[in-house]
Amino acid sequence: MAFNHKVLQATACAAACVAGLPLPAFGQQAAASPAEAEARYAALSGEMGTRAGDPAFDYALGLAASDAGHYGEAIVAFQRVLARQPDNAPARAELARAYALAGDIDTARDQFSTVVDDPTIPDPVRQRFTGFVRQFDRQIKGGGSDVSGFGEAAFGHDSNINSATQLTSITIPLFAALGPGSLGAGARAQKDEFYDLSAGVSAVSAVGRQDRVFGSLLGNWRDNLDSAAFDQASVTGTAGYAHTFASRDVFSLSGQVQKYWLGHRGFRTAFGGIAQYTHLLSGGRALSASVQYNRFDYDRDPLRDADRFAVGIGYSARNYAVNLIGGHEETRKQAGDAESNTFAGISAGVEYPVTPKVALVAGAAFDLRRYDRADLLFMRKRHDERLDLTAAVKIAVVPGLFFQPKATWSRNWSNIALYDHERWTVQAGARFEF
Repeated sequence: MAFNHKVLQATACAAACVAGLPLPAFGQQAAASPAEAEARYAALSGEMGTRAGDPAFDYALGLAASDAGHYGEAIVAFQRVLARQPDNAPARAELARAYALAGDIDTARDQFSTVVDDPTIPDPVRQRFTGFVRQFDRQIKGGGSDVSGFGEAAFGHDSNINSATQLTSITIPLFAALGPGSLGAGARAQKDEFYDLSAGVSAVSAVGRQDRVFGSLLGNWRDNLDSAAFDQASVTGTAGYAHTFASRDVFSLSGQVQKYWLGHRGFRTAFGGIAQYTHLLSGGRALSASVQYNRFDYDRDPLRDADRFAVGIGYSARNYAVNLIGGHEETRKQAGDAESNTFAGISAGVEYPVTPKVALVAGAAFDLRRYDRADLLFMRKRHDERLDLTAAVKIAVVPGLFFQPKATWSRNWSNIALYDHERWTVQAGARFEF
């Protein structure tokens, strides 16, 4: 588990203070590009045959090797310096930095402790090194605990609060002889203004250097101003365990429970579990794979009670992410098998910073469902495809507070007209994160 490179880069300046070296030289080294660092290391390593053992040369070689990412070579170079000059505090500090960047935080912590105990070090430098020791101690213990959360409020307009068809009448094949039938208000698209409130809190606590437990609680309330029948609310709780391997890959197991209300009445209870493996790549990127199970219990429609199994893979970078998912949902009672379906989907999201305080946010998702048995009323198996698009602007007002106008468009294509619909939503809101 490597220590943060940006944090450790500050040790160069601290070592410079101890050695009386000019700070600009270290600043220039910190700003050097990977190609420049590699060139400096190559030039110095070419002289090792004749100059190795000279403390000044070995110190410079160690710095160049650290900056170029050759941590093993840096450790050897600094050890040669200390073999000749055991009291060389700058070399010992840089040796500790090299060990930390190589992932050996135990040895790094011991080396920094030795530097802290050196009575010749000025107090400001000692305080900085003491801070590093404390950070290493936290990392050795697993990183400690952390709590974060958010609160968000938004107001907007929804063109189809009940995700229903625009049609006013429809012909049901089973009763085709009776002609088209008129749809009630609840089965036709309704528009309304709404306000939306959501909040969440999550916590993680280390139980060892590589093991953590985590949990979160998320709540949402959406109130339509004129149509209480389609007001929505949900509460979701998650708890789990994560293990970080020496490669920095992460495996996690979590359980989740959700209660969903529609029209101020209980609608569905869901609970299940997720197993996920995440492989970290360079540059802040990651690949993940997951297996999920959920059980759905419907308060007013037991024929829809179902078990849902899904597998997913994902790729994420600093500013975007892509996810694929597929699986099957099977009703637990044969009489409801027309609701059983196989599904697959892809989603992508991106956040592009325009200025330090403004970012453009966009997302897209497409999924399809193929149902197992024919609908009893429409006498055909249901086929659905859905596309969702989102565009937003995220504006930082003050640290932790964001203003975000957002627009979404959804289109569900279905071979059964009752489920074919389109929906627009526009809203503006504020989000606070801590």
